[in-house]
Amino acid sequence: MAVTPVGNPYVESSDRVSDYPGASEALAERIDIVGVNPFANAAARDAAIPSPVQGQMCSLNDDNKGYRYDGSEWVLFSGAGPGNFTNTATGTFSAGGIDYKYITFTGSGELIVDQAGFADILVIGGGAGGGNSGNTYTTSGGAGGMLELSSVFFSAGSHSVTVGAGGVGSVGYAGSSGVDSLLGDYVAVGGGGGTASGSTLLVGIPGGSGSGAILATLSKGVTNQGNAGGTRSGGTGNAAGGGAGGAASVSTAGIGRASSITGASVTYAVGGSTATSQTANTGNGCGGAGSVVNGNSGLVIVRVVV
Repeated sequence: MAVTPVGNPYVESSDRVSDYPGASEALAERIDIVGVNPFANAAARDAAIPSPVQGQMCSLNDDNKGYRYDGSEWVLFSGAGPGNFTNTATGTFSAGGIDYKYITFTGSGELIVDQAGFADILVIGGGAGGGNSGNTYTTSGGAGGMLELSSVFFSAGSHSVTVGAGGVGSVGYAGSSGVDSLLGDYVAVGGGGGTASGSTLLVGIPGGSGSGAILATLSKGVTNQGNAGGTRSGGTGNAAGGGAGGAASVSTAGIGRASSITGASVTYAVGGSTATSQTANTGNGCGGAGSVVNGNSGLVIVRVVV
């Protein structure tokens, strides 16, 4: 008896008739592992497969979905539809003939999913605090990272949520960076703090959440988590991805980015500038130009179809 390169047994011409039952049994056992065997429900599957192996698959007739054993549990891999959470919904709306509900986390907590499936998410890191040299040279903090994804799969169970705090502004020192926000394994990094002083022109990291820091050792930036960074010309130059800093009166803030995950368009993750409003749970970087303020806290939103 021989096997294919992927491990499926078969009978060779040199095998004896007495070898056939062994080859036939080995092939059947192999199919039990690699085939998608149907069962009436999970109870019938568990009775038939009391000791599943990693990679084994099956389908259930009661929900018409496919499952794969990941080494510790059966995980849905096919036929998944919208997920559902049991937390009290923050709001509901309809768009394009589809009904949605969503939950907004303004502080850390747990997302409780009772039906595995897909959801849309928005995760925003905390905005950074500004720095000040003790004179007119004030620098603004960068906006927090903004991670917006659709059709994210969530397994049934509890998923940890961390909402990052805004960075603290400082006089005579660099402002502190914003704190990262997390939803399960999804992370939106906090913005980088503004410096205490400096004369280097910095430009925000396009499409990123970046740093308001002059020194490379203080910088913090991740691409693909924001929008076009602003610029700073002259004076103390400072900027951050997803936003920008400034001092005195010469600066261009990061524009932020709008999201309609809750049914209404809201702009988040605005980089520091004199016009930056101090609004919690926006991920905005702090304002600059003569005043030192803290960055704004982040946010986590999860939306599902109902």
